[in-house]
Amino acid sequence: MSLRKRESSIMSARVISKETARRSHIRIARPPFECIAFLLQGGGALGAYQAGVYEALAEASLSPDWVAGISIGAVNAALIAGNPPSERVEKLREFWELITAAGPWDGIAQLSLAPSVVRGEFTRGFLNQLSAGTALVAGAAGFFAPRVPGAWLQPPGSIEATSYYDTGPLKATLERLVDFERINAGETRFSIGAVNVTTGNFLYFDNTTHTITAEHVLASGALPPGFPAVEIEGEFYWDGGLISNTPLQWVVEQGPRQDTLAFQVDLWSAHASFLAIWRTS
Repeated sequence: MSLRKRESSIMSARVISKETARRSHIRIARPPFECIAFLLQGGGALGAYQAGVYEALAEASLSPDWVAGISIGAVNAALIAGNPPSERVEKLREFWELITAAGPWDGIAQLSLAPSVVRGEFTRGFLNQLSAGTALVAGAAGFFAPRVPGAWLQPPGSIEATSYYDTGPLKATLERLVDFERINAGETRFSIGAVNVTTGNFLYFDNTTHTITAEHVLASGALPPGFPAVEIEGEFYWDGGLISNTPLQWVVEQGPRQDTLAFQVDLWSAHASFLAIWRTS
C-alpha cells in the first residue's frame, strides 16, 4: 500500500461546530484516492473529539472506506462502520450524550463551564475533578459500573476479581447502537487492535478475517485494572493501547497497495513533556 508522499498524505482534521461545517464545507466529488481511511486512537473521554472530526468529514461528503481504531477509537469505529452513512453522526451523538448523561453532581460540575459564574482556574479545576470523581465512584451510564461487591471480595481467580468495573453496560449499548451484521458484510473495512493477555502479542480483529461482535470492541478497550479482560475463542484480551495506540502501521502494512487518503485523529500530543525534561537534564 502506498501513501501519497508518505506521511504528508496523513491529514489532521479539526473539530468544528455543525453550524460552521454547514457554512464552510462544500459538498464535492470524492477525492481521487482509491481508499479513504479514518484512524482513531485510544484516549477515553477524548474520544468525543473523534466524533466531532467524523461529523466534519461527513459534512464534506468524505465517507471512509476503512475505519481502524483502538480502545475508545474502536468504539467510535464500530459506531461508524456499523451504521449507514446517513445515521452515523446521529449514533455517535447518541452514544456520547448517553455516557455523559447527568449524574447527581452534574449540576454543580456544569458550573465549570460557566465563566460568568465560576472565576479562577482553581475553582474550575476543582469542579472538573468533582465531575471526574463522580464517574470514578458511580461509573458512566451505558458504559461501565462499579462492581458490587468490589473486586477484592470476588472469588479468587475469577474475571470479576481482576477489575474494578463491569463493562456489561457498554456491551448492551454497542449491541443497541451498532449493526454488527453490517460490519461483517464488509461494506466498510473495519480493524480494531487488542493485546493477548497470555502472550502479550498485539492482534488486530479485522472484518476481512474475523466475524466481529461486541466482545471484540470490548476487548480493544479493556484497560486494566479498571476494565476486565475479554474472552474471545478461549483467549483473553486487553486494551490495544497497552502496546500501540495508533492503528496507522496496520493500515499501511496490511492493506492492499493503493493510493490512500488517511485521516489520523491524534488524541495525545506527539510532543511528550518528559522528552523536554530529558533533553535539559
